[in-house]
Amino acid sequence: MLSVKKILNNNVIIAEHRQYGEVVLIGKGLGFGKHPGQEVAGEHAEKFFVLKDAEEQKQFKSLLEYIDEDFIGLMNEFTEKLESRFGAKLHEHIHVGLTDHLYFAIKRIRKGHGITNPFLQETELAYPQEFAAATELIEWLNKKLNIIIPKGEIGFITLHIHSALTNRNLAEINRHTQLVSELVTIIEDYFKLKISRKDMNYLRLVRHLHHAIERIQTESYIENQDNLKKVLQAEYPLCYTLSWKLMKIMQQRLQLTVPDAEAVYLTLHLQRLKNE
Repeated sequence: MLSVKKILNNNVIIAEHRQYGEVVLIGKGLGFGKHPGQEVAGEHAEKFFVLKDAEEQKQFKSLLEYIDEDFIGLMNEFTEKLESRFGAKLHEHIHVGLTDHLYFAIKRIRKGHGITNPFLQETELAYPQEFAAATELIEWLNKKLNIIIPKGEIGFITLHIHSALTNRNLAEINRHTQLVSELVTIIEDYFKLKISRKDMNYLRLVRHLHHAIERIQTESYIENQDNLKKVLQAEYPLCYTLSWKLMKIMQQRLQLTVPDAEAVYLTLHLQRLKNE
């Protein structure tokens, strides 16, 4: 048994749990006629989840002021499907962030407004598993809501999923995706070419840039490659110079030191593209 702390509406209540503290219970008529301090059986709830962070609790409560309970329930089912697919517990901020994002996205779609996502391809290449999950779940939502959600929205949902799986800040993930896109544009301008987004070397490059950014963020430095660096500097001076230019941009944007060894692997990726 749990004790009622706050009734948010007829179907959603905040309850006190001995082990978890404040929890959210969702179920048809669960809050009807209840009062704070009353006991409620947790098994009567259709959905049950914990919001440990006080700010997340506050934001979730505010969602219920403008989002109907059916949509909240749908989003919790959405989250359960994700957790089942990845075999992992998602960070609790997804209950607020993704619910809020999709609610307004769907409102815009129903009003006939389009959704553009200039970083869709980079997002798919960087997070293929999350992108596949987002694609399947969008199809599920389309059927549930009798709507057609544009493909561009898949990219935004992918970032929310990745953020919840890794507990990384969504704004930071967005900045990294945009940084990779900027670096690719610089590479194209430098070589005066347009890289095919279907090319395997492009795919490898984008993934390498994302991994490089993650290594820099976590200070997971790769081994020193001084001998190979000298060889590449002599053999591929154009690509080596460009790799240093890209590293300087990364260093400036991330405000972190980029190890010299990154230039070696980046040069190899650039040379492959140049050969193509």
